[in-house]
Amino acid sequence: MKPSSPANAALHIGLFSFMIVGLVTLVFHATKDKIANNERQTLISSLQTVLPQDSYDNDLLNDVIKIQPYTIYRARKTNQPIAAIFISTTPHGYNGDIRLLIGINIDGKITAIRVLKHKETPGLGDKIEIKKSDWVLGFKHKSLSDMSSAQWAVKQDGGSFDQFTGATITPRAIVNEVKKTGLFFQQNQQVIFQ
Repeated sequence: MKPSSPANAALHIGLFSFMIVGLVTLVFHATKDKIANNERQTLISSLQTVLPQDSYDNDLLNDVIKIQPYTIYRARKTNQPIAAIFISTTPHGYNGDIRLLIGINIDGKITAIRVLKHKETPGLGDKIEIKKSDWVLGFKHKSLSDMSSAQWAVKQDGGSFDQFTGATITPRAIVNEVKKTGLFFQQNQQVIFQ
């Protein structure tokens, strides 16, 4: 048997690499639509956790604007503004960023909030997740006009919102972010719904 030359080995490696790249490309193109559809359905499901589907009749995913630092989905019924759903991030969590969905009705009342992503400590700060605790439900129907600015804080800071034993930083970060987002909504409602 004749030993293979370096040129022959390089040719085999090149052909093998070409086949692998072709296979990866084929798999990518065969699955990209399904992946995009799954991502779309996941986003719709998340949005519907803060604003029920029967409260609006527009396509939320196509009625979206970005006003730094927010991505805002605008809910309308018969072309009239109903609510806005904000994707918001607070960098003040105990272990870093906490990404939130915050729904606010046209009258300024919170429809609901949900935590999309966090790195908080399991068993302590992760009580911000709806599957671990009902703490986030305490925001429903609250508004900046119904409560003083001082009440928009955790109880340890003289406010109205509970904190978790051993984990005050996480609830404080969320309360402050919801308050900040509510103020932004109050001050920019006309721009949001243009």
